[in-house]
Amino acid sequence: MSTQRQARAVRLGPRSLTALALVSAVGVAGFGWPFLAPPGSRIGAHAQDAPWLFAGLLVLLVAVVAAAISESGLGPKAVAMLGVLAATGAALRPIGAGTAGIEPMFFLMVLSGRVLGPGFGFVLGSVTMFASALLTGGVGPWLPFQMLAMGWFAMGAGLLPGPDRLRGRAELAMLAGYGFLAAFAYGTVMNMAGWPFMSALASNVAFDPHAPVAANLARFVAYCVATSLGWDLGRAVVTVVLTLSLGPTVLRALRRATRRAAFETPVTFETPRQ
Repeated sequence: MSTQRQARAVRLGPRSLTALALVSAVGVAGFGWPFLAPPGSRIGAHAQDAPWLFAGLLVLLVAVVAAAISESGLGPKAVAMLGVLAATGAALRPIGAGTAGIEPMFFLMVLSGRVLGPGFGFVLGSVTMFASALLTGGVGPWLPFQMLAMGWFAMGAGLLPGPDRLRGRAELAMLAGYGFLAAFAYGTVMNMAGWPFMSALASNVAFDPHAPVAANLARFVAYCVATSLGWDLGRAVVTVVLTLSLGPTVLRALRRATRRAAFETPVTFETPRQ
């Protein structure tokens, strides 16, 4: 059986890849600085400067999106699909807000990234999280990290192997497994965004700028288990259930829409006959 090469609504070129690498490096430093800075470092004394880092990260995210759009020549059909999927994801997020990690938007990000590729996935994840924050009133200094983490989450689905050959149950099993692990990864990195700003005197699981890396790592693991393990497990289970139950239908719909949109078909104009 012949297979058709999967279309990409946003193809990452040199400019957008450079911007993505830059924002990812800043994001890794922003998430992981408690484990990168040596014990007793003056970095811990400047925790109140974090909002400036978040603001800079948001600017870089916007630059990534702008670079991807300008370099790939994102057409009106791709913009329309981006808008529809982002609006759908933003509408799905409040459904389970505050209820044991029931967040159905994650499965849509996995399937969309799988079908439309890593470039579109990163843009979609970032835009969807921004739109959902506006919808739910969740705008704050944590938003840039949420946008970056969701962009990584959806982009990773687009980087999974076999997009042009793997289909059926094997593909669903792979996507469900990825969604399960990525849901925990998303919760973990978001914990890292807020954990360093707890007062070390308030809890024995808080970040201690004078403790060695191993001790802080143990504190962080205890913090995740105590505060977010149940929530992350709920998110992971919901993502798996929705991927296995609704995945075939959603994948077919996304692939059919992608074929009809013909994102990579160049637009030509014919001179009218006299």
